[in-house]
Amino acid sequence: MDKYDVKKQFKDLYAPRARDFEVVTVPPLSYLMLDGQGNPGTAPAYAAALEALYSVSYAVKFASKHAGRDYVVGPLEGLWTADDADAFTRGEKDSWKWTMMIHQPGWIGAAEVQDGIAEAAAKNVPGLDLLRLETLDEGLSLQILHIGSYDDEAPTLHRLHSEYMPSKGFGFAGLHHEIYLSDARRVAPEKLKTILRQPVRRP
Repeated sequence: MDKYDVKKQFKDLYAPRARDFEVVTVPPLSYLMLDGQGNPGTAPAYAAALEALYSVSYAVKFASKHAGRDYVVGPLEGLWTADDADAFTRGEKDSWKWTMMIHQPGWIGAAEVQDGIAEAAAKNVPGLDLLRLETLDEGLSLQILHIGSYDDEAPTLHRLHSEYMPSKGFGFAGLHHEIYLSDARRVAPEKLKTILRQPVRRP
């Protein structure tokens, strides 16, 4: 049996083009999630959140593989908001609120996650008490592939929010969603690939 890979299972959701916005319908998907606030480049809470997410995700993956169902750990994803939406375009990163998350296959449930948390706790991984398994149902969404630095996303988001959505009659129906296809530790900023997704509603 082939490994389950969310990027292949839902190719239309994880391989958008960089030229223009695409309309997609996102089914309910299960994620391991952790909430926080602060500059993702400097906040200790952000680094701790990623360590907790990856530690438990890999513990769950290896347990599932041992039980006979292997899969590829999904990419890091994030939901982003702020009390003042303009904080993003102004680059006021300390006020950013985020939910970082990693997709989990449908057969992974609370029991498997708790076993993964227990394994990570034995290694003194921080932040585990903040983890949760939750289904995210975004439905109708717009998305595009952004190539380049995270700090260079603002013009694309401005075009989406101020030009494309109003011209098509779309309204906001969820939080700004980013999917990180590149490892920022190994890829130059100008080559980073990030999916920018916005759940929407029709007029």
